[in-house]
Amino acid sequence: MKLTVKKPTRSMLLLGCACGLVANTGTALAQAEPDILFNARLRYEQVDQDGFADSANALTLRTRLGIDSGEVEGFRFLLEAENVLHLVDDFNSTTNGLAGYPVVADPEETELNRLQVSFSGVSDTVAVLGRQRVILGDARHVGNVGFRQNEQTFDAFRVTWTGVENLTLNYLYLDRVHRIFGDDHPAGEWDLDAHLFNVDYAGGMGTISGFAHLVDNQDVATLSAATYGLRWSGQHDTAAGASFAWFAEYARQSEHGDNPASFDLDMFRAQASMAANGLSGAIGIESLDGNGTRGFSTPLATLHAYQGWADVFLATPANGMRDVYVRASWTAAQSPIGEGLSAAVAFHDFEALRGGGDLGSEIDAVVTARLSAHYSLQLKGAFYNGPTGGPADRDKVWLAFTVNY
Repeated sequence: MKLTVKKPTRSMLLLGCACGLVANTGTALAQAEPDILFNARLRYEQVDQDGFADSANALTLRTRLGIDSGEVEGFRFLLEAENVLHLVDDFNSTTNGLAGYPVVADPEETELNRLQVSFSGVSDTVAVLGRQRVILGDARHVGNVGFRQNEQTFDAFRVTWTGVENLTLNYLYLDRVHRIFGDDHPAGEWDLDAHLFNVDYAGGMGTISGFAHLVDNQDVATLSAATYGLRWSGQHDTAAGASFAWFAEYARQSEHGDNPASFDLDMFRAQASMAANGLSGAIGIESLDGNGTRGFSTPLATLHAYQGWADVFLATPANGMRDVYVRASWTAAQSPIGEGLSAAVAFHDFEALRGGGDLGSEIDAVVTARLSAHYSLQLKGAFYNGPTGGPADRDKVWLAFTVNY
């Protein structure tokens, strides 16, 4: 195990200057009421995948420890370290050289996870500078990949403005992304020159969201792209206690920055759901375009949450893909275990968008027990059945115990 000391970025240098300025103001921080941040997750993951003689068996412990200064005259500081430890390592972590096992992308790492300063001293405005967690919307385009043990964070500057009722404006500049693979992996971090604009307006007919994500990936030029999109979402509650929710989103993506390719690709997704008396169901579709050479890409997203939990389609196939899915979930009115018990199951049917070729199907299931306000237990599985010629069949099972303060 090693402590990772990462080279400073522009945002981190600016943050260091800001910390120094506030330190020179005297006793301001001493007047705050700091909170200790602690999170630990012990998880067992097993992967059985066609083409591998051995199953992957991973027992890992992720620990985060940090401090939140509390707000002082509009300023707030947050510092957090993260460690991932292998207790059983019969798996390919992507950095340990065990290529004979299926991948479990939880490499050992000790690193600075977050170091940020925020300022809310200007009316209706919050600015955050430094290494931070970024989740935009439902994390389909930009997220923290929170399911993996090593969280994805960004060296970034963010401004959020809420000066008009029901309107939220976000601007982010991303300088670097620290990915889940850690620094020992050649793609463990990317230098970026990215400008993200998000607008949300909540009205009587739901929330209308627009976004423009202009990402110049300075390490992988082929991933540089400009993505423009529009989303409509909402929920209607009935007098009988039932609720109907929906969203529909369209996005268009083209080359940006130093990307040598030329492309115009579309993305469409929609979902409708009903919920009543602890039961809910949803049906949805996600369509990602492909031109035969590349597919619509979202490399900064929380990809595990989409196209099935088996993570077969972390990159969109060159001929694109269509994912039609149904989900059902249940929440116990009175939990027999702890303070809450819930379960969910989903079925996905995948096919290529160009040519309509079969890409397989998947069943996902999860049971979560909230033992108390700070402790939870989760059993989760993903079972992918691929077509002849691949992708390969694979089954994944997780059992996790989480502590969060």
